[in-house]
Amino acid sequence: MAAAVSRRSVELPVADPAADRDRVRLHQLGYKQELKRGLSVLSNFALSFSIISVLMGVTITYNTGLRYGGPVSMTIGWFFVSALNGCVALSMAEICSAYPTSGGLYYWSAKLAGKDWAPLASWLTGWFNIVGQWAGTTSVDFSLAQLVQVIILLGTGGLNGGGYMASKYVVLAIYGAILVVHGLMNSLPIHCLAWFGHLGAFWNAAGTFALVIIIPAVAKERASTEFIFTHLNTDNGMGIHNKAYILAMGLLMSQYSLIGYDASAHMTEETKNADWSGPMGIVTSVALSSVFGWIYLVALASLMTDIPYLLDPSNDAGGYAVAQALYDAFRRRYGSGVGGLLCLGIVAVTTFLCGSACVTSNSRMGYAFSRDGAVPFSRLWYRVTKQEVPLNVVWLSVSVAFVMALTSLGSQVAFQAMLSVATVGPYIAYGLPIFFRVTTARRSFVPGPFNLGSYGLLVGRVAVTWVVAVTVLFSLPVAYPVAADTFNYTPVLVGGVLLLSLGSWLLHARFWFQGPVNNVGTSI
Repeated sequence: MAAAVSRRSVELPVADPAADRDRVRLHQLGYKQELKRGLSVLSNFALSFSIISVLMGVTITYNTGLRYGGPVSMTIGWFFVSALNGCVALSMAEICSAYPTSGGLYYWSAKLAGKDWAPLASWLTGWFNIVGQWAGTTSVDFSLAQLVQVIILLGTGGLNGGGYMASKYVVLAIYGAILVVHGLMNSLPIHCLAWFGHLGAFWNAAGTFALVIIIPAVAKERASTEFIFTHLNTDNGMGIHNKAYILAMGLLMSQYSLIGYDASAHMTEETKNADWSGPMGIVTSVALSSVFGWIYLVALASLMTDIPYLLDPSNDAGGYAVAQALYDAFRRRYGSGVGGLLCLGIVAVTTFLCGSACVTSNSRMGYAFSRDGAVPFSRLWYRVTKQEVPLNVVWLSVSVAFVMALTSLGSQVAFQAMLSVATVGPYIAYGLPIFFRVTTARRSFVPGPFNLGSYGLLVGRVAVTWVVAVTVLFSLPVAYPVAADTFNYTPVLVGGVLLLSLGSWLLHARFWFQGPVNNVGTSI
C-alpha cells in the first residue's frame, strides 16, 4: 500500500463552461474528474438536509432531551446549539469553497496543517470522519429498525395489550434488510440518488409541517406555554440533580439532531459550480434544519404533560416517549391510536431516506480516502462502474455498518455509546481543519467564492471551542453512581479510534502516507 494508488480514467465530456471550470479546479487540486457531475446546488443541499433530518433526529433522541431537563433544555437549548452549529457550518463552508473535493475534511486538513504536519493531520481527520460516518449509518438505520418495532408493537395492541415485542435478533434482521435496500439504492446512477435526495428533503420539510399542524389539532390535553419554555425536568431517575449538569446533558439531543452536513462537501466532485454550490448546501441545510427542528420540538413539547409516564418502560410503547404521546393523543380524541401510527410512519419514511443519504455520503468519503491509499485494500474500493458509481465502497459502507450493530446483541449500553461516536467522530473531524484554518493557515489560507472575510478567524475560533465542548459533553457520566450498566463508554470508544489511528500511523502509515495523492501530474 506504500505506492500511490492509481488507475486509468476516461475524462468525462464537458457539457458547459461551468462543468469545464469545475474540472479545471479539480485538476488544480490534484484529481481527475471520475465521477459524473449531475448534482445542482439544490440536489447538493437536499442530500445534507436529508441527512440532518431533524424530524428523524429529534424523534429518536427525544427521550434523552425529555429525561435531562425536559422542555426547557430542548426548546431553549436548541437556539444555543443551533447558533454554535451555525459557526461550525460557516467555517466548513468557507473551507469547502476553497477546496471542493470528495475527500472533504481530511483533504482540508492536509492543505491547512502545513507541510510537516499535513500527512498526520489528514490521516487523523480522515479516520475520525469515516468511522463517524459508519457509526452514523448504523445509528440511523438501527434507529429505524427500532421505530418499526415500536410501530408493530403499538399496532398489535401495545405492551400492555398483548402486542408483539420483537426480540433483539428480529430487530437486527430488520436492520440488515434496511441496509441491503440502502445498498441497492446507492448502486444506482447519481441522477437517481439526486431524486432520492430531493424526495428526502421534501418529505422532511412536508412531514415536519404536517406534524406541527396535526399534533396541536388532535391533542385534547396540551401543555401550557409556560411549561414548554420554562419547565425543567430534574426527575431523571439517573441520580443527577445539579441543574446545570442536567441542562448540559439535555443539549446532546439537539447536537445529535444537527449533524451530517459534511455530505455537501463529499458530493462536490459530483456537483456543478462546486466551489459555491457545496458551501451553500452546507449553510442552507443547517439554517433550515435549525428552524424546522425548533418548530417540531415545540409541537412535541405540547404533548409532554406527564413526563414520568412517557418515559416509563412499562407503558404501551415500551418507554418510547414520542410514540406513546402520539398514540395517546389520537386514542383520546378518536378512540383509536391509528392516527398516531401514521404519524410515526411519516417519521419512519424520513428516517429511511436519511439512511440512504448517509450511505451516499459515506461511500463518497470512502471512495476519496481509498483514492489516496489510506484504506486497507484501497485498489478494491477505489473503483467506479460505467455509471460513475463507486459500487464497491457502497457495499463496504453497508457491511461495516452491519458489523457495528452486532454489538447490540451484547451490551446495549456499549452499543448506545458507540452510536454517540456518530456525533463525536464527525464533529472532531469537523473541528480539525477549522482548527488548522485559524492556527497554522490563518495567514496563508486563500478563500474561495464563499468566504467570511474578516470574520473568518473569529467564527472559526468559536467553532473550535464548541467542538471541544461537545466532545467533553458526550464523554461525561450520564448517571450517578457510575455502574457497569450506566457507564458512558463514549470516551473509551472515541479514545480507541484515536489510539488505533495514531498507532497505525506510528507503526505503518507514517512511512508511506503523504496525504492526498496527486493523480493528474500537477502539484497540490
